[in-house]
Amino acid sequence: MTAGEIIALLQSQFGAVIAGARAGALDPFVTVEPAELVNVCVFLRDDSRLKFALLNDITGVDYLEPDPKKVAKAGFEPHVEVLYHLSSFAFPGRRFTLKLVLPRWKGDQPGQLPEVPSLSGVWKTADWHEREVYDLVGVFFTGHPNLVRILLNDDWVGHPLRKDYEFPLEYHGIRCR
Repeated sequence: MTAGEIIALLQSQFGAVIAGARAGALDPFVTVEPAELVNVCVFLRDDSRLKFALLNDITGVDYLEPDPKKVAKAGFEPHVEVLYHLSSFAFPGRRFTLKLVLPRWKGDQPGQLPEVPSLSGVWKTADWHEREVYDLVGVFFTGHPNLVRILLNDDWVGHPLRKDYEFPLEYHGIRCR
């Protein structure tokens, strides 16, 4: 099954939940409405034509141009994307990507993290991947069984892969910058 056929199958199964797609991308993907993420993922995992049994990783990307002089040329509105890279054991070499496009802040309230449903009940590997994206990018995964920092100390403030993050001058007496 080609990437185009996978996209067509998802569009026929989920309709408007699939907000966009690119079969010709280096990593073919569909953009999914966050509220339906779990349903789409269960379908991708369980459908006999697809069998995406492995969640390779989850990546969070902050799209923000912090330089006011470059904002006009950036070509995008500030947002956060969460990407899920999947593979199939049943169909070797078959890979596919899901993308979520989120506001940088929930309700446009700075500091209020955008929310996405957890996939830890669909793929066990999501547990650690979601914790990493939460820790570094600042995306809150609702329904996660243990959403705590995984790479930084519990008392660390902020999410260092956010483009507007300012590293502290010092942390527990250790100079940071």
